[in-house]
Amino acid sequence: MFTNGVNLHVVMAGPQNGPLVILLHGFPEFWYGWRKQIVALAAAGYAVWAPDQRGYNRSDKPTGVDAYAIDTLARDIIGLIEASGREQVYLVGHDWGAAVAWWVAGKYPQYVKKLAILNVPHPAVMRRTVLEDEEQRKKSWYIFFFQLPWLPERSLSANDYTNLVRALKGSSRRGTFSAEDIAAYKQAWSQPGAVTSMLNWYRAAVRNQGRAAELGRIRPPTLMIWGANDIALSRSMAQPSIDLCDDGRLVFLEEASHWVQHEEPETVNRLLLEFLGASS
Repeated sequence: MFTNGVNLHVVMAGPQNGPLVILLHGFPEFWYGWRKQIVALAAAGYAVWAPDQRGYNRSDKPTGVDAYAIDTLARDIIGLIEASGREQVYLVGHDWGAAVAWWVAGKYPQYVKKLAILNVPHPAVMRRTVLEDEEQRKKSWYIFFFQLPWLPERSLSANDYTNLVRALKGSSRRGTFSAEDIAAYKQAWSQPGAVTSMLNWYRAAVRNQGRAAELGRIRPPTLMIWGANDIALSRSMAQPSIDLCDDGRLVFLEEASHWVQHEEPETVNRLLLEFLGASS
């Protein structure tokens, strides 16, 4: 689907005339990261769109770091919403997809009926915490490594993506990602230009880190689901993020990691369906 100057591959499910839910994946995933939610949402009568965001899998991979600035990424999603013909959609994001979802809801709230966030803080909270909290800086070491030229690409791609696989398996509960899952991810990572484009999300974020402070309060009703055993993002950022929402609810899943929708899909699906179906 063409939006904001790029073609995005979008997986669609559910009744075409149902309320639209857009699911935004993060790093190093692609639409497949939502496979356990797509089925449940479609069965409940929602139209579901799960795009490969720019730079990922089968979507376009524009060159240059500037092509991955946060407002550009958000405008991709605005274009999808406008193409859908809906005035408003339900927006769900995880990891980097959650950062984009926060931005869309904060800067373009008229497009978002409800917002659901999985394991990523409000951008302003993330920026402040990284600047002020040494422990979070240590957890975010990989972000600084990703700023280097060419070396991260080589490291992540080496030996059939061993380090990317290790990152997924090492930060999740044992057995979360099957051999079949890993094969699907490797196929996505092997698309020409994909690894550099995926890294450029991080490079653009650091170059434009001051933009995060521009994002203020979130007007649409917001649900945050947070796997408490996230090794990269401190749970201390969750409540301050909800405090920036006019109508927010925070749910901790104490046994889940960063990969909460993979590890506890039934609970995540139930929470999403309850939240999306509740009257505003």
